[in-house]
Amino acid sequence: MLAKPRHRRFSGLQHGERRHSYAASERHERRNGNAAVMTNMTLSFHLNGDRVDLTGAEPTMTLLDWLRIERGLTGTKEGCNEGDCGACTVMVTDESGPRALNACILFLPQLQGKAVTTVEGLAPPSGGLHPVQQAMVDHHGSQCGFCTPGFTVSMATAQLTGETDHDLTLAGNLCRCTGYAPIIRAAEEAAAKPAPDHLPTTFKMPVDAPGPAFQPETADQLAAWYVDHPEATLVAGATDLGLHVTKLMRDLGEVAFLNRCADLKGVTVTDEEIRIGAMVTWAELLPEIAPYHPGLAAMLRRFASVQVRNAATVGGNIANGSPIGDGPPALIALDATLHLRQGDTRRAIPLEEFFLDYGRQDRAPGEFVEAVTIPRQPDRLACYKLSKRFDQDISAVCGCFSITVEDEIVTAARIAFGGMAGIPKRARNVETALLGKPWTQDTLVAIAGEWETDFTPMSDMRASARYRLTAARNMLTRYLLADLGQSVDVLEIEA
Repeated sequence: MLAKPRHRRFSGLQHGERRHSYAASERHERRNGNAAVMTNMTLSFHLNGDRVDLTGAEPTMTLLDWLRIERGLTGTKEGCNEGDCGACTVMVTDESGPRALNACILFLPQLQGKAVTTVEGLAPPSGGLHPVQQAMVDHHGSQCGFCTPGFTVSMATAQLTGETDHDLTLAGNLCRCTGYAPIIRAAEEAAAKPAPDHLPTTFKMPVDAPGPAFQPETADQLAAWYVDHPEATLVAGATDLGLHVTKLMRDLGEVAFLNRCADLKGVTVTDEEIRIGAMVTWAELLPEIAPYHPGLAAMLRRFASVQVRNAATVGGNIANGSPIGDGPPALIALDATLHLRQGDTRRAIPLEEFFLDYGRQDRAPGEFVEAVTIPRQPDRLACYKLSKRFDQDISAVCGCFSITVEDEIVTAARIAFGGMAGIPKRARNVETALLGKPWTQDTLVAIAGEWETDFTPMSDMRASARYRLTAARNMLTRYLLADLGQSVDVLEIEA
């Protein structure tokens, strides 16, 4: 139902406009015969400063394909077509400000009432180049040029928002030939210059109500509609469902887009809990959760890329049930509760009980994720993400630990992993073995055999089963050493 941050690997750039045009046209033709159309609404947004009104468009046509096929704006490139390479990056602005997003996995209805800026719209109407474009020229930031439009849009968005951590903002943009040093130098130079005033910092466009059957405005509308259409596909960020269209050529059938459900958004903090709406994006959650659980915030810094975090939702990452999603292990370690709704009926369950088996979740037809809550607690959380790349990569193992120690004795433990089973899963035998034991390395050695009773991980392209078990044990040791004051951050340790 709700979409998630994707679990896949970058599959290689497709250089050459002819190859791209063929791929995009093939997707368009294969979907056109059986895809639903938006006959009941007009889709309205701004594109490079001009209003666009669409009627009868395919609801699962991506912005990338529409730009290139229908508008002839070929500056936005197709690289991986799965949200990993950043060649398709565009700027999308709404009342909350501008965000960099991947056009290849962004469906047209997600743009309702917003402003889109492509690479063609960066330069001022009066002529000349955007400061980022000029800096890329001056610092020789392009060779083949295929990735350059996406880089410049990401950099222009960062310049507009005042973000100067260029390693962070460009982690979702890949370049195979230029090298990143000249691109970073260009970003640094451009950051010191004023942003062009023709690019909006906020945007809100009044649009006709599209109707609850397609884009509900409230959770109540969604609940009433979904009970009557339980086989429909609910689209949140589309960072996973986008691949069902672009890679698998699937017709998603009847769809509802949840991006206009304001009451499914927002983070609320009370003395008892932190409530996170299902439609909160990971980018929105990061600064909200950092004061309470900085370990989770640090892990989210490596969660996909800026473009993906700007779209992917907390509810989607949970609802799809991926065994390698990075969100659920952290939330399970924090003893999170999942809030589900079916019509007017609501229920709450421990998050860990939602995941039944690979591809199976405890969710009835017509039921959707409404929110997740975390009890307020002293922060003992640490999250360790193990992947081949530091940024923008899928975890081979993601381990999250919240262990309470009093008088050097373990009094409580919650340990959860992704990548170790067919579902996000707690290490219950390890937890039990720790309770009442001294918080020492000798204890970890003594309980080492419990890991095999908790997990029988698989071997795949990311890691072998043996490697995963070894990594899991080592993560607990890392947590202990960090708790004892030793330096364990791989970014701070020097040989």
